[in-house]
Amino acid sequence: MTGTERAALIQRGLRFAVTGLFVTALHALVAILFINFVSHQPPLANGVAFAVATVVSYVINTTWSFSARLHGKTLLRFMLVSAGGFLLAMFVAWAAQMAGLHYLAGIGAVALTIPAFTFVLHNFWTYR
Repeated sequence: MTGTERAALIQRGLRFAVTGLFVTALHALVAILFINFVSHQPPLANGVAFAVATVVSYVINTTWSFSARLHGKTLLRFMLVSAGGFLLAMFVAWAAQMAGLHYLAGIGAVALTIPAFTFVLHNFWTYR
């Protein structure tokens, strides 16, 4: 990997991280607003918030983090990676529980693995 390629990878990674922080905050905000102003049903609120955050994440990551065009092919791949990340998050949390770890350890493991997993797949598959 050349220095230029390494710099571009680092830039994409930093932009991906910033986007992730923003989208996480957006998810929380949408869920809170939904619970307070629409319906006091946290599962439904989080479902709506997840959908909003995923769409915003696709748009920002595509146009800013990876400097690509919005396209059906990248949308499909993005959604497949997101679904894979969701399943992996559930598996990691389950594995932590089965290992007898405190639930916060499971959350920490999810927070460390899922962003790396999704970034690698997006960088080398979704946007290639």
